[in-house]
Amino acid sequence: MIDIAHQAAINPASAKHAATARARVPLTAIEPGQWRALAQRAIEPNGYYLPGWELAVSATARGRTDASALSAYDGSRLIGLMPVISLWRAWKIPLPALVSAHPYGTLCSPLIDRDAPIEAAARLLQQARATGAHALVLNDVALDGAAMTALSQVLNRDGLKPRLLNSYIRASLDATQDGETLLRDALGTKKLKELRRQRHRLEEHGAIVFDVARSPDEIGPALETFLQLEASGWKGKRGTALVQHAGDATFIRRAVSALAETGQCEIVTLRAGATPVAAGIVLRHQDRAFFFKLGIDERFARYSPGVQLTLELTRRLCADPAIASADSTASADHPMINPIWRGRFAVGDVLIPLRRNDPIVALVHGALAAHGIAYAAARRAVRLLRK
Repeated sequence: MIDIAHQAAINPASAKHAATARARVPLTAIEPGQWRALAQRAIEPNGYYLPGWELAVSATARGRTDASALSAYDGSRLIGLMPVISLWRAWKIPLPALVSAHPYGTLCSPLIDRDAPIEAAARLLQQARATGAHALVLNDVALDGAAMTALSQVLNRDGLKPRLLNSYIRASLDATQDGETLLRDALGTKKLKELRRQRHRLEEHGAIVFDVARSPDEIGPALETFLQLEASGWKGKRGTALVQHAGDATFIRRAVSALAETGQCEIVTLRAGATPVAAGIVLRHQDRAFFFKLGIDERFARYSPGVQLTLELTRRLCADPAIASADSTASADHPMINPIWRGRFAVGDVLIPLRRNDPIVALVHGALAAHGIAYAAARRAVRLLRK
């Protein structure tokens, strides 16, 4: 089947295809002020779908460019936004479905207006139907989150049922607790004593300083420090560090700068004297933080610099009255963050049928299952080769 991303170009004179073109527009066609206002009213925070971040991803990030938007309006007000690509674009599967555009961070919950969640969800699904799609594939959505709840309510009303493709549990932080109490309960006194010993050893290389860069003037140099640290470690050896690819480097520099202008990004750095030993990028949306990436100087690995930075970040987030929770955006059973951030929530991929009793949805489901099996086998082969 033809990629529905290009249907509008096939027959410009057709009223049907003209409607399809209007149903799915480039992300750049969404007015930025409207997008920012919707993000402020969103029923569920998602720092990776803020306009400053997602527009930068779609512009240059390797393998993630040229995303489109399903949008919902109440009159002239934007009440829903879902960045998408075609199923063909995502996995080379020639079936008429749309997939949530991956914004580099592992969360694709759409932006839905808390003042009109059912209306917004219904109109987003209707826009998806208008493109000619038979299904939506939402990757990495918070399964019990408010956005998925609104979509599920609309589907139930229409006699439709989402299909869970896969899921996992990942770490989160309850930042309403006292930081020291939380760390003591999570790690225990013995582990904290060992980490303090490592910190004292690290101090032999210089006084320990924890810096937070938030202003546009501060954040540029802090980002370059982070990029150097990330490229100096195992990601650099594998060729996956952000700075090693021109498109990725352009994306992260543009995104961090844009979000710094709105106070929605910070870079935290741990130094021993003048030497940066660990750094991380943290996004902020409403009352939630998102721990995007961490880079360390592996010459100091024996002192656990990534853990030391995460302890300081935990204390900072718990002391910040504007932050109630933090998403680790980490993989399941992450060995570093899971013992520290003991909150958990379910994340998964969901297949949403757009019409009742549609046989094409079964084809999409089967194709996705086959792709998942092949992908898992390929990952196992890569791990064996690396060993």
